[in-house]
Amino acid sequence: MITASRIVLALLCALGAISAGIAFDLQNRFDSASYSYTAFSIVVVLAAIVGWFVGGLVGKLLQRAFKRVERAVQTRSAGELLMTAAGLLVGLLVSALLYIPLHALPFIGVWVMLPLFLVLGYGFAFVAAKKYKGILRLVGVKTLGDGEVSLQPRSTLVDTSAIIDGRIGDIVRTGFLDGELVVPEFVLRELQQVADSADPLKRARGRRGLEVVQDLRSAVAVATPDTDYPTVTDVDAKLLKMARERGVPILTTDFNLNRLAQIQDVRVLNVNDLANALKPAVLPGERLEVKLIREGKEAGQGVGYLDDGTMVVVEGAAARVGETFDVQVTSVLQQPSGKIIFTRVAADD
Repeated sequence: MITASRIVLALLCALGAISAGIAFDLQNRFDSASYSYTAFSIVVVLAAIVGWFVGGLVGKLLQRAFKRVERAVQTRSAGELLMTAAGLLVGLLVSALLYIPLHALPFIGVWVMLPLFLVLGYGFAFVAAKKYKGILRLVGVKTLGDGEVSLQPRSTLVDTSAIIDGRIGDIVRTGFLDGELVVPEFVLRELQQVADSADPLKRARGRRGLEVVQDLRSAVAVATPDTDYPTVTDVDAKLLKMARERGVPILTTDFNLNRLAQIQDVRVLNVNDLANALKPAVLPGERLEVKLIREGKEAGQGVGYLDDGTMVVVEGAAARVGETFDVQVTSVLQQPSGKIIFTRVAADD
């Protein structure tokens, strides 16, 4: 953006200098033809240099403006953007119609054009953006709700932990999670840092996360906005701030991020909570077949796992580690990290 702005303004200034030189016939104002051409060339070069430096300043301003527009567009629904554009066009059309009689006014007629277009264009666009749902209903287009909501409810921020976990791909393919997934640049940078780690395990997890992001692009719309908060160093804090600004939930498997989000009234979609909710309910008295893997924390306990990964604690079975047998459920403990089933050896086993 900055380089392009510099090139354009440098060319415009150089062309302007050439046009001015031709218009004023500078070559006839000097006694020496060679001197006049040299001076003319110097003026053109100086004009191009001025345009280059001014273009840098203009490019920076345009870059900031485009980033603000990009952030605003990402937090607005398609209906709101459509009606805002329609309101702007109507405002400009009304301004053009009003300018026809007003431009004939003495003294002020010439100067009324710009403020008229700015005021009416902005006014119509502002009203259309605020009342876009009512306007759409008037023309027979249904909206998602009756409230004046300007944020996209189906966009979801994705945390690094949820990407590395990998189950997000299966969730998306089943259709339970639709809409746009937002993976900010700072999350991708964290994945890249993990993939470049000297630890082989971390490196493998990071590369897996990058592969998951690539696979998600073929299943659902994935946005990677270059939004950052230089004053915030922690990635979780950046996600929370971005979620509050955009009014969107965070998809994660991080227990600590889940707690922080609840404290700050940010909605969280926890993959672990979803997995626990989908596990079949187990009631006291039911019988299960389990293989003991290791001894438990308490004396006499043995620990095994069901096929879905649910931990099963068997009382009085520490000596039977490595065996597979029937157990009877005594109680179920639901924790944020998962479900724990407490059992005892079945009476006939």
